[in-house]
Amino acid sequence: MQYQLGFIGCGNMGSALAKGAAKTVNGNNIAVCDRHQEKISPLVSTLGVQEASAQEIAKNAKFVILGVKPQAMQETISTFAKELRTRTDVVLVSMAAGLTITSIRKMVGADLPIIRIMPNTPVAVGSGMTLYATDGVSRETEVEFLRIFEKTGIFDKLTEEQIDAGCAVSGCAPAFVYAFAEALINGGVECGLSQEKASLYAAQTLRGAADMLLEYGNPDTLKRAVCSKGGATIEGVKYLEKEDLNGIAVGAVKAAYRRTLELKK
Repeated sequence: MQYQLGFIGCGNMGSALAKGAAKTVNGNNIAVCDRHQEKISPLVSTLGVQEASAQEIAKNAKFVILGVKPQAMQETISTFAKELRTRTDVVLVSMAAGLTITSIRKMVGADLPIIRIMPNTPVAVGSGMTLYATDGVSRETEVEFLRIFEKTGIFDKLTEEQIDAGCAVSGCAPAFVYAFAEALINGGVECGLSQEKASLYAAQTLRGAADMLLEYGNPDTLKRAVCSKGGATIEGVKYLEKEDLNGIAVGAVKAAYRRTLELKK
């Protein structure tokens, strides 16, 4: 059977992408496999996707999504590289941090078209930011790929050399935002709010602020628009500036970026 998509490895990110793809592609055209059956069964039962072996996916899927950890990639690919080498109509999609397009090709032993993607966890709720780079992929195929995953969030193309820097923001920053949200919640509780209400106010405010950024752009302009001279907001902003929130956030991004480069060595 021919599949439009085949997922080899269905961890958290692979499963999230499969769920997003199933919103635009019929489940009969999506195949999934994983060493752990408990990761596949929910996808088969809820999405109507097809269970298949890695070899079957490598032989029959147009887009083969490699959802395995970087350290396991070489061993995993070796189990179905033979099938891939017989094809001229397949596109490999890798989401493994630190593994370049060149390194994936060496593992396969064939000069196949490759899309390298770096999604972040919000793809699970359709609000992801996915960075991607391509090599040897036609524009028509690229457009097809983007259409398949349009329900997972925003995709942005950049050079492969820029992916590590981009991921220090889009890939790592959700954790930084959650840390900030946690602090906002704790502050609200200390001021007398219940945990439930403080959590709702912080989450919805972060969502709204993100929507404003996407709509209007410049964060400094938006920040100033909320602040009134002598008001409550400006006092909070002054405190953040005094404690160097900007320096802390910039430092966090740089630390994540440095670690990404270290992991590639």
